Amino acid sequence: MAAREADAGGKVTITEIARQAGVSVPTVSRVVNGRSDVAPQTRARVEDLLRRHGYRKRPAAPGTRAALLDLVFNSLDSPWAVEIIRGVEEVAHAAGVGTVVSAIHGRSGGAREWMRNLRSRASGGVILVTSALEPTLHDELRILGVPLVVVDPAGSPALDAPTIGAANWSGGMAATEHLLSLGHRRIGLIAGPPRLLCSRARLDGYRAALEGAGIAPDDSLVVPGDFRPESGFTACGLLLGLPEPPTAVFAASDQMALGAIEALRRRGLRVPQDMSVVGFDDLPEVRWSAPPLTTIRQPLADMGKLAVRTVLRLARGERPDSPRVELGTDLVVRASTAPAPTAG
Repeated sequence: MAAREADAGGKVTITEIARQAGVSVPTVSRVVNGRSDVAPQTRARVEDLLRRHGYRKRPAAPGTRAALLDLVFNSLDSPWAVEIIRGVEEVAHAAGVGTVVSAIHGRSGGAREWMRNLRSRASGGVILVTSALEPTLHDELRILGVPLVVVDPAGSPALDAPTIGAANWSGGMAATEHLLSLGHRRIGLIAGPPRLLCSRARLDGYRAALEGAGIAPDDSLVVPGDFRPESGFTACGLLLGLPEPPTAVFAASDQMALGAIEALRRRGLRVPQDMSVVGFDDLPEVRWSAPPLTTIRQPLADMGKLAVRTVLRLARGERPDSPRVELGTDLVVRASTAPAPTAG
């Protein structure tokens, strides 16, 4: 009879087994995975609890094909997420693999509810996008033998999970260097949430470009946002309220750039004649904005495609070529940037 992953009520967790055994979660993981570096008495105690609760590593024969993947987002209220899903679905469909899409941080207890559902449906792999699991939940994935790939990690990536991201630092630098090449010297940044690695990398790229041009970064020109249009609108208003406003703005997401353009429009200012604006992502709709947006193209769909290929390799027992992959970003010049206005 195949081993169950949890008791009939689905309530037992790896953390609870470790607590009952009086050991750490990694010790339970070592027992389940047949490691020899566990004392015999400890091993017997843990194995007894695992048998009683029916919480064992799911058996997987070499070469077994995953039938279902979990794609997990922090939230699903952005066209950015749609582009990731598009790439994931394309490769998963071609491989005959189903996809379950979830958002886990929009509600209380969302991550634990998702984990309960995952155990019941025997997912063949998890793709975690711009989010972070509690350490105990990550331990449960490991002990269940569910492969994990992290796309655009929110914080320091887990050492045992491959990560896929974009060249955010060079993208931030390219956006800023483009504005510098147009003669702008006072350039504002609408930054992303500082807790995210991608936000910090884009900020660092912006600062590096300024320093490379001999311009000391001015903290008053950096206003945080949350990647949504509303925060771009608000941040641009703050930049315009400075005693000496910038002549150009680099927004760390396309949606914030669109919010900034709306803030300028409502003040009777023109883009790019009065202020140039650069975004980041190259979402499909920005080529139809007024004016079409100059932006940094982030290969979102390609990141999703590579994530599926990587998690399927892990499910087959293969190792990825690299634990950390960064896909390139490109500057796409459209009509929202122009030479800096001359002093009148």
